[in-house]
Amino acid sequence: MANSTLKSAALLDQMKLHLSSDAGKGLVKKIGLVYQLNIAPKKIGFEEEVFVVDLKKGEVTKGPYEGKPDATFSFKDEDFIKIATGKMNPQMAFMRGAMKIKGSISAAQKFTPDIFPKPSKL
Repeated sequence: MANSTLKSAALLDQMKLHLSSDAGKGLVKKIGLVYQLNIAPKKIGFEEEVFVVDLKKGEVTKGPYEGKPDATFSFKDEDFIKIATGKMNPQMAFMRGAMKIKGSISAAQKFTPDIFPKPSKL
């Protein structure tokens, strides 16, 4: 993810390491879903960078998912960081339009700050 200017890319690099740990492997067993994240520097829908958090295989990749992700989220870089670190409630973010969701709502509801490594590790 090195060629990204997004703050989120650093967090997703941490996520990659997290998924190779025992805690991360537990998540894969528990969740088993694929999330695509469309992260925009300033405005949703513009100049987005696309990442996939695959909690079936336990990997984080850059670029669109081949196939159909269980849920796709769109957010601005700073809002994604707030959601992932637990500073912004995902439901509130959605209601305020800070996060857009396509795909399965039940899959989307499992996308919580708990799946991310704790900020102390960042």
